[in-house]
Amino acid sequence: MRGPHNIWRLIRTGATFERNGAMPILLDAVDAPPLARVVLRSLAWPFQWLGLKGDPKLTPVTRALNVLGPAYIKFGQVLSTRPDIAGEDLAKQLRVLQDKLPPFSTELAKKSVEDELGRPADELFSEFGEAVAAASIAQVHRARLAATGQEVAVKVLRPSIERAFRKDIDAFYFAAGVLEILLPGTRRLRPTEVIEHFDKGVTGELDLRLESAAASEFGANTIDDEMFQVPEPNWELSGRRVMVLDWAEGTAIGDNDALDAAGHDRQIIAARVLQLFLSHALRDGYFHADMHQGNMKIAENGDIIAYDFGIMGRIDEYTRRVYAEILYGFITRDYRRVAEVHFEAGYVPADRDVEEFANALRAVGEPIFGMDASSISMGRLLHYLFEVTERFGMETRTELILLQRTMVVVEGVARSLDPRINIWQVAKPIVEGYIKENLGPKALMADLVRTVRVLSRFGPLLPRMAEDALIARSQKPEAPPKAQPVKVGLVFGAGVALAFAVQWIWVAVT
Repeated sequence: MRGPHNIWRLIRTGATFERNGAMPILLDAVDAPPLARVVLRSLAWPFQWLGLKGDPKLTPVTRALNVLGPAYIKFGQVLSTRPDIAGEDLAKQLRVLQDKLPPFSTELAKKSVEDELGRPADELFSEFGEAVAAASIAQVHRARLAATGQEVAVKVLRPSIERAFRKDIDAFYFAAGVLEILLPGTRRLRPTEVIEHFDKGVTGELDLRLESAAASEFGANTIDDEMFQVPEPNWELSGRRVMVLDWAEGTAIGDNDALDAAGHDRQIIAARVLQLFLSHALRDGYFHADMHQGNMKIAENGDIIAYDFGIMGRIDEYTRRVYAEILYGFITRDYRRVAEVHFEAGYVPADRDVEEFANALRAVGEPIFGMDASSISMGRLLHYLFEVTERFGMETRTELILLQRTMVVVEGVARSLDPRINIWQVAKPIVEGYIKENLGPKALMADLVRTVRVLSRFGPLLPRMAEDALIARSQKPEAPPKAQPVKVGLVFGAGVALAFAVQWIWVAVT
């Protein structure tokens, strides 16, 4: 990292936060000690005239991040998914961070297309309109393919965005190191690890081939889902800096008047949005992690169309099962089982008291079940749950934080469509279905078959393993010579038995 440049960026950033009134809010968020507050504000205050002045209509931190530029805006968006780091209040403010920036010119976008794809944009597209959306990393144009006349969305990275982000991320690493030195209390929040997570995520978003791959995988997973569409990427016209997808034509999911005028049933759509999210998270372990109103439309036939796959969440199969059991335990109000699942998964240290933990969980669940249907919130439940588990020594799990954040967003979309929606009632069949398929006898047999199939792959190696064992032991004079055939015979016999077992179980199950 370049020290002088990063020091200057750090000074300008601190001055901008101070000028926009964001510095005390940030210091509160990281629970800075009094001495550190005095030192940092004393350093920033004299230079606040160097700071950039943001939009006064925005909240202070949002205002400062917005005026500092794309990398800071993106970092604010990432922090909005981490209430464990930023605090619930600040994370909520950051969720409304403006993600629309002034677009760059259409001519520059066309030049990027030509540079990336090797052919002029006017040759590839019979129409190429002005930008319809501009965010911190890229912007989107509506276009028409010259070869087929099909309408498409063309996403183009901002010029030199990679270099700009690299400079700012270097400064972020520098700031994280300084923060850990000046404010030792922030080490529990692992600021350097947060920047590493941000760096990895942004690096992925700066390669649109990865977003095309995300759209492709998500589309393949959900191809049989009713009332759901995913635009298909055009691989021939996509590259690192340009991505082409089918155009998503429909009514904005956030425009209730337009939905009503088009004859759509908002109650059905609200329930379907929530159920689709849970299905993707539990069934596939791969979900759209930015399902706000701006990333969904309703097609003429009532299908929900999702787009913008820059932020996706992935959960491994074991974690999905744990998450489902936790949700199901709360739905059925079996708090003892919810507590046991946390201990079995190793989320809570084994030296804690399971009964005490179960009682704490009851204090989380029962008030929520006493609420009116319109007030019941799974997102609120998860938030309270994380507070309790933190008190019992559970470490933060990033994938569950992202899941919680997305759940809150999806609930918000559902309630904007149907204010009276009962979240538990809508979620219950999805969670029950997953439990039945993945935690019952059928799932146990499937796990056994998969295990035996993995072990059976060693079958062809058993003769060679036996031979190697004989040779190795024969070269050791001290080894009892008559003991080896017995051991080798046991190994070979186990291999034969394993092969027969695999064949029998496989035939029985399939």
